[in-house]
Amino acid sequence: MSCFCSIVPPEVFRRLSKDPKLPADLRAGFADAAAIGNQMRVVREQARRLTSLTSALMPGQAQLAPVAAKPDVTLYDCTHGTNLPGAPVPNPEKSSDATAKRAAVETRAVADFYQQLFGRNSIDDAGMTMLSSIHYGVDFNNAFWNGTQMTYGDGDGKIFVDFTRGNDVICHELTHGVTQYCLQLAYKNEAGGLNESLSDVFGSMFRQWRGGQTVANADWLIGKDIIGPLASARGYTCLRDLADPSATHCLAPQPKHYSKYKTGMDPHESSGIPNYAFYLIAKGIGGKSWEKAGRIWYQAATVAGPKPNLRMAAFAKLTRTAASTLFSGDQKVIKAVDAGWKAVGL
Repeated sequence: MSCFCSIVPPEVFRRLSKDPKLPADLRAGFADAAAIGNQMRVVREQARRLTSLTSALMPGQAQLAPVAAKPDVTLYDCTHGTNLPGAPVPNPEKSSDATAKRAAVETRAVADFYQQLFGRNSIDDAGMTMLSSIHYGVDFNNAFWNGTQMTYGDGDGKIFVDFTRGNDVICHELTHGVTQYCLQLAYKNEAGGLNESLSDVFGSMFRQWRGGQTVANADWLIGKDIIGPLASARGYTCLRDLADPSATHCLAPQPKHYSKYKTGMDPHESSGIPNYAFYLIAKGIGGKSWEKAGRIWYQAATVAGPKPNLRMAAFAKLTRTAASTLFSGDQKVIKAVDAGWKAVGL
């Protein structure tokens, strides 16, 4: 199974494309989105393998080249076509196109988030240009990282709205790029669930950071800001909820205990287990999620080197080790990490 790292799970598309209560044009749009996803999986897997091969054959080569102080943020407009990257958008952060401006501003903010909080210089930690394309396709219902760039659809305006409206969506997808250059997790089985979970965790943290929220007043929802009026009328408030992964208000509910994990489970589904562990740990520590829990997660994700087939128990061990290393004198943090993983069966 290869990786098409998108915010909306393929199961949601399959379910909505067969929903008789939806208009035929919407159902067809979801079927088209699923088909595009199938093709993009090939592109994404090739990029992951190339990254892995390059790092193995030329270790340390990135450090030999001059590194920019901060990455460039570039934006392209597909103008509702599907040829990537599209036409360049000059000065996107000052664009009169709200989608262009949001994509550029929030991508720059993601770069600042990783640099200021974790000391990371862009996706690859070597100043990689952060390239994005907007207005992909006609009413396209997804946003995705294809191994080299970000792409955003405008949504159909009913189930989903413009995907740049969710800053957690933007960070979620860019974090797939970070994972590509760190753990290099495969997109299947437990490693796939961890891959998706890392993106949800850092996407949620980013949204909280942008809003100045503590773990107590954050809502912990993923995709809240891209839910359209028709989905909202059906009672959906988000794609996923780190605080309550199996809740019925989630368009893509997840299990939250390892006992519910099954080999071959879709990564968007199995990611609920480590998602819930992070939520419990962050709440147990208190304060702001990125200050302690986030640092632990970042260290666990970046210091171990490539581990494409990493299992959840092994990742839990990495976070326990990171907690003891970073906060050796803080038993509250160490105990919270241990208790959070035990609560989900790990």
